Amino acid sequence: MAADLVFYFFSAITVGAALGVIVSRNQVHSVLFLILAFFNTAGLFVLLEAEFLAALLVIVYMGAVAVLFLFVVMMLNVDYEDLRKGAIQHLPMGIFVGLVLLAEFAFILSGIHVDGHQVHAQAAAQVSNTMAIGQVLYTKFLLPFEIASMILLVALIGAVVLTHRKRKGVKRQVIADQIARKREDAVELVKVAPGQGA
Repeated sequence: MAADLVFYFFSAITVGAALGVIVSRNQVHSVLFLILAFFNTAGLFVLLEAEFLAALLVIVYMGAVAVLFLFVVMMLNVDYEDLRKGAIQHLPMGIFVGLVLLAEFAFILSGIHVDGHQVHAQAAAQVSNTMAIGQVLYTKFLLPFEIASMILLVALIGAVVLTHRKRKGVKRQVIADQIARKREDAVELVKVAPGQGA
């Protein structure tokens, strides 16, 4: 009973945070809602006894990907009003994709029989979830794993390049000028008479 209440608690916050990601008008708030959704999804993984996936979600997605999104959103200064103008024309395709995902979820949850066998997840009795994920990830899915790693690396490099571009009106740090600076250029001694302000 307690596990059910905790499940509904985490699920409600996850759904609410996911709606906040797509409804929020402020991009920074959207990323913060995304971090909240990741955190509550990690709680759901703990309820499913998939502690490794929960820790991975917190460390990788909350600690790296979401923070990277936050920095990119805050530093790029993108005009999102132009991007929002075309959102209405993409709405039918979004609804179609949502309905397809809903149908897939209904197919999985209904336990439909395929070739005389009921579709369900097989529980690994003697293998921990960390070992099972490692065995599958580094044997059967090694090539897609490496491709995903390269895509993430390219995305990281692209974010760094975009943030280091020169923009008009934005001051940049010039390390050579800072090293060559003398004390007289940075410090000014002002003699203040008693009873007077600086």
